[in-house]
Amino acid sequence: MKIITTKDSLLKGIQIVQNAVSAKAVLPILSHILIEAKKDLKLTATDLEIGISVKVEGEVLEEGAITVPAKKLSEIIKELPPQTPIHISLKKGQSITIESGKSYFRLVGLLKDDFPQLPEFPAHNVKNVDLVKIPQKILKDMIQLTSFAISHDETRYVLNGILFSFKEKSLKLVATDGRRLALVEKSIADMGSIKKDAIVPSKTIQELQRNLTEEGDVTLCFKENQLQINIGQVLITSRLIEGEFPNYDQVIPKKVREEFKINTQEFLQAARRASILTSQESQSVKINIIKDRLIITKNTPELGEVREELEVNYKGGELAIGFNPTFLIDVLKNVENENVDFGFIDPEKPAVIRSGEDYTYIVLPMQVS
Repeated sequence: MKIITTKDSLLKGIQIVQNAVSAKAVLPILSHILIEAKKDLKLTATDLEIGISVKVEGEVLEEGAITVPAKKLSEIIKELPPQTPIHISLKKGQSITIESGKSYFRLVGLLKDDFPQLPEFPAHNVKNVDLVKIPQKILKDMIQLTSFAISHDETRYVLNGILFSFKEKSLKLVATDGRRLALVEKSIADMGSIKKDAIVPSKTIQELQRNLTEEGDVTLCFKENQLQINIGQVLITSRLIEGEFPNYDQVIPKKVREEFKINTQEFLQAARRASILTSQESQSVKINIIKDRLIITKNTPELGEVREELEVNYKGGELAIGFNPTFLIDVLKNVENENVDFGFIDPEKPAVIRSGEDYTYIVLPMQVS
């Protein structure tokens, strides 16, 4: 193997795939990056749950493949001089040489044969394979509106991801941690006849967030309990979470007693300021809704108190309800609409925040003194 590439191209590729490198690898090879030189130069890493491959700009002078320690490769490339071509050659045995200007490194690796092979996916729909193409911006925006509600409780493994529900030319994304639920639905033109529910793990969601852009399409290919995501030069392969996602329709109130519009940014800033005086022992803020006013208060004896008042178009009866302000901040900072609809049933029931016709956020109240 002999290749010529640049520092910027190689470093960018390493940074994309190294998120799949196992932090606590039981197998030494899982802490390695696979370098393959065929028609193109390709880097691959996997932790057996997720695998990431990326094509890197460079010239392949001689084909070959080897795996090398990801951390050391990254550290070497970072320290090489900029604007100077990097020459990488595979030597007899299990090592590569890296040369750039007057710098020379020899890095010991492992044979490609020991590297886990990622599952292969067809390039088109075949039996038992579902393939769908989605504009990157749409999927990126949908993930932004739901990913913060993913549960990080490992005992509730089925909630450690986002439900992708494909049905009748629309895609629905749902995430919940048991205390709040985020749901967004969009029409997808190029979806074919796919009808499928799949739970995509949070680590895969993070990689989608890192790699999705505002332009072009992303292709999702489902096969058995695996998902492959094609984003330009980046290929992400992931296991799906197996299990039954909760019936989220039961959680969403069919009707609310009171609902009014509130300015998104004003509500966000007020919630942020009120959250300053919460503590680990007392995490909730109190919201009083009186005629045409929403008042957020927090009184923590050892810290002090805060009061925020917002004008709203509210004509109903007085209502007092408590919330963890973080659960309000998370949704408000990700919603792009100028206003959101805030709806209530009573202080003991979940509140509803809606943005447009396609986004619903449910949040459980908290007790307040």
